[in-house]
Amino acid sequence: MGALLALASAVCYGLSDFAGGLLSRRAGFVAVALAGQLGGLVLALAAAPAFPVTAVPVSDLGWGALSGVGTGLGMLFLFRGLSRGAMSMVVPVSAVSGVALPAVVGVALLGDHPSALSWLGIAVAVPALWLVSRGEGAGGRRTGASAFDGLLAGTGIALQYVALAQAAPRAGVWPVVTGRLAAALTILPLLVTAGAAARRAGGRQVLLAAGTGAMAATALMFYLAATREELLVVAVVLSSFYPAIPVLLGITALRERLSALQTAGLLGAAAAIGLLTLG
Repeated sequence: MGALLALASAVCYGLSDFAGGLLSRRAGFVAVALAGQLGGLVLALAAAPAFPVTAVPVSDLGWGALSGVGTGLGMLFLFRGLSRGAMSMVVPVSAVSGVALPAVVGVALLGDHPSALSWLGIAVAVPALWLVSRGEGAGGRRTGASAFDGLLAGTGIALQYVALAQAAPRAGVWPVVTGRLAAALTILPLLVTAGAAARRAGGRQVLLAAGTGAMAATALMFYLAATREELLVVAVVLSSFYPAIPVLLGITALRERLSALQTAGLLGAAAAIGLLTLG
C-alpha cells in the first residue's frame, strides 16, 4: 500500500509540475510559485479535518514547517537555475540529489534497512531519473553554476521529504498545512525583490497557479501517508519519479519528441518501480 501511495504522490507532483511549467510561460514565475503555495495551504486546511488526529504537538508542526522551508528554497534555486537557461543541467541534478540525499539520511541516520531488491531498485532509479529529466538541452548552458543551483534545489527537495517524514501519524496532515505556510513565507521576500516580469500574473493565472499548488499539496499528503507504511528511502525514491509525468505528457499532449536518453530513463524508471514495489 505504501508503494502505491508514493506512486500516487509522484503522479500528482508530475501533473502539478507540468501545469505549473506551462503557466510559468505566461505569468511571472514568482507569482506562480507563491500562488501555488497559497493554493496548497487552502487545500490542506480543507482536507485536514478528514484525517484522524489524536494530538498535534508543536514538534510535528515544526517538522512540517521545516519541510516547507525546504520546498520554498528548492523552488527558488530551481527557478534561478532555469532563469539562466540551464534546464538541461539544473533539472536532472536537482532530481537525482533530491533522491540520493534522503536515501543516505534514511539509511545512515534513521535506521532504514532496504531489502536487496529495493537496493537494486534504488541503484537503477538514480541514473533513470537523471536520464528522464535530461532533455535535449538546446540553448542550455552546462556550467558549474548551473549544477550548483541544481544541487541546492535538490537539497531543498531532500529537506522537504526528510523533515515531513518525521511528523508522527498522530498529527494527521497538519504538518502539510504548516509546511505550505512556511513555503509561502520563504518565497514571499522574492516577490518584493524580483523584477516586474517575475511578479506579473492576471487573476485567472493566479487561480490556475493555486490549482497547481493544491495538486502539489495532495502529492505531499500521499507522500506523508506513504512514509507511514513504507521505509523512508523507498517512499522518497518512488515519489521522486514525478519528472516522468511531464515527459510523458509532453509527448502525448504537446507532441514533443522523446530523446533516446529519455527513452532509456523511462525504461529504467519502470524497472526500478517494479523492483521497489516487490522489495
